Amino acid sequence: MKTLILAGGKGTRLWPLSRELMPKQFVRFLDGESLFQKTVERALKFSKPAEIFVVTNEEYKFRVLDDLEELGVELPAENIFLEPVGKNTLPAIYWGVKRIEETFGDSVVAVLPSDHLIEVNEAYEKAFARAEKLARDYLVTFGIKPTRPHTGYGYIRPGEAIKEGDRVLGYRVAEFKEKPDLETAKKYVESGYYWNSGMFAFRTEVFLEEAKKHTPEVAKAFEEESVERAYELVPEISVDYGVMEKTDKAAVVPLNVYWNDLGSFDAIYEALEKDEDGNAVVMKGKRTYHIGVNSKNNLIMAERLTATVGVEDLIIIDTDDALLIAHRGEGQKVKEVYKHLKEKNDERALVHKTAYRPWGSYTVLEENDRYKIKRMTVLPGKKLSLQMHHHRSEHWVVVKGTAKVRIGDREILLRPGESTFIPAGTVHRLENPGKIVLEVIETQIGEYLGEDDIVRFEDDFGRD
Repeated sequence: MKTLILAGGKGTRLWPLSRELMPKQFVRFLDGESLFQKTVERALKFSKPAEIFVVTNEEYKFRVLDDLEELGVELPAENIFLEPVGKNTLPAIYWGVKRIEETFGDSVVAVLPSDHLIEVNEAYEKAFARAEKLARDYLVTFGIKPTRPHTGYGYIRPGEAIKEGDRVLGYRVAEFKEKPDLETAKKYVESGYYWNSGMFAFRTEVFLEEAKKHTPEVAKAFEEESVERAYELVPEISVDYGVMEKTDKAAVVPLNVYWNDLGSFDAIYEALEKDEDGNAVVMKGKRTYHIGVNSKNNLIMAERLTATVGVEDLIIIDTDDALLIAHRGEGQKVKEVYKHLKEKNDERALVHKTAYRPWGSYTVLEENDRYKIKRMTVLPGKKLSLQMHHHRSEHWVVVKGTAKVRIGDREILLRPGESTFIPAGTVHRLENPGKIVLEVIETQIGEYLGEDDIVRFEDDFGRD
């Protein structure tokens, strides 16, 4: 079985924990692994590394590569597809499936979102084995057996059983249902409906034929145009709406395992362990903990000492540059905050104070309109692009390691405590030639300090 992992989502309903340039599939908020890494490990149950494909975008490319490197998993470079723009799940899946068929011929493909939390056990493996059999003739989705009425998930009504001898492999899909209100959700659960997991398995030939039949504009664009042009032409459309709800070949395989799409802070609260007062607490950093006085049933995720007194049913998310407070049950509305920030061109919709780059990372320590102070870490053997800024000068002080610095036509080595100055308009580059992480304090001064004031002349990572 081949695996196609979808890793291009922005996770806007988890702001400020998730940002546009560091979405939830790469954030490590449950344990030491990202959700993307957990998805790759699930894919390895059925696929070899050369049979795993990832659809993401240019901004997330190096997050994908870094997470894979940490796992010790190497995918062929051509197995990572970079969407020019996000157009929901159908274009991403069509492009990925088409490429898989071009590489391997007609194949069974499992499609996995990269941002779900799923228990992997014997029941999980048996469900995928049944799905692989059904995928020869059907477009298979996985239905999660509900644990309670839930208004945040879509539902699937199973129809006629599909058998292999006396063994039931799955069911024809009788109907897909949108997210219901609570009373309707209760009726669905009582009637044996399943939650729609957003995971699929099908044969490439069957999927491409059904997509051509039900969304010919998508198929035509990818068959006749370049990828860039195809993404310009296709509508923003989900695979459920474009294909699964229209085809007569949809089947559902029940999946009786713990599953959570972590699509909101309410979902995260459900996934975390609770203390004796029903509080779910995730703290980050030294000397960081929660003190709760008469506080119950709260979700608290913070990066500093946090005390709550006499509060119940709250979502409290405290990062180094933003604070979110909401009632539990209102978590789906957080995306409105993200939308407001985007409309104001506030970069806090895009990045945390710590931003990750293919060469390392930087953390903004302090800033105002005329200056910004960063701590930069450069990994051994890595270097920033050869670049120039129009509107700011930079002053670098080495804190740890050895820095190789190019300023114009001159190259120098700097050791801890040594510094240099780069005037605005000067071509420059920072490199770590050593064996340990390089740490540099950078002070920017200028009338404009945005991250887009950069002209790259050379770049080891292929960035524009």
